[in-house]
Amino acid sequence: VALAIAVEADVCDIYTDVDGIYTTDPRIEPKAQRMSRVSYEEMLEMASLGSKVLQTRSVELAMIHSMRVRVLSSFSEPDSIPSVMRVHDWDKIGTIVCGEDEIVEAQIVSGIAYAKDEAKVTVQQIADQPGIAASIFGPLAEANINVDMIVQNLSSDGKSTDMTFTVTANELNRTRQVLEDARQHIGYSNIISSDDVVKVSVIGIGMRSHPGVAAQMFTELAEKHINILAITTSEIKISILIRSEYAELAVRTLHSLYGLDKD
Repeated sequence: VALAIAVEADVCDIYTDVDGIYTTDPRIEPKAQRMSRVSYEEMLEMASLGSKVLQTRSVELAMIHSMRVRVLSSFSEPDSIPSVMRVHDWDKIGTIVCGEDEIVEAQIVSGIAYAKDEAKVTVQQIADQPGIAASIFGPLAEANINVDMIVQNLSSDGKSTDMTFTVTANELNRTRQVLEDARQHIGYSNIISSDDVVKVSVIGIGMRSHPGVAAQMFTELAEKHINILAITTSEIKISILIRSEYAELAVRTLHSLYGLDKD
């Protein structure tokens, strides 16, 4: 991508083991569709959630410099990919990662992503007072442990609170150790954790102008008896934390709910 920017190319072709960006993992949902175009913002979210087609840094660089990126398959027959293509032909092969203004009809939800390498940590019975969150997340930040989803709720005793958050699964043991070292300063009663969780996200620039996406999501998952452990949202993304055993069911359910399995 950096080289394409340096030579002022019109597009940067990246050849991978897939023929484009799909609406979700085809191994989980065989009805997943190849997207002809996806915005930089959507691709950034997908990359950060575990999509290995493009690295986050390459997408960031492309977005900053408005460099179109085309994802193509390295296994395609050479004759099937013209060396020179007109702009209006780009959608016919692979997936174009481009600016939002180049996407004529933005779908409300363009993709469903999931991340298996998640762990949930709950710090139980902490004081409900200013500064308590800083006493937990300060030491974790100093240890360079990235925290994602955060939920604070009333403890079972009705007097204190519990703080639940997620980290990557490979940081779970280190997270517990950092919190144990800071136990006296934080003043919690116990730590419980689990790596039997998955983060599932719906992504789409169309969510900016269409209310009700979250309500649809939660209603449909409830009908499938899938319990949501935590929720985070951004302008173009809604992420939920669920038990690992429901991951594939949730992905397929949401993929169908938002019409992504249709040609």
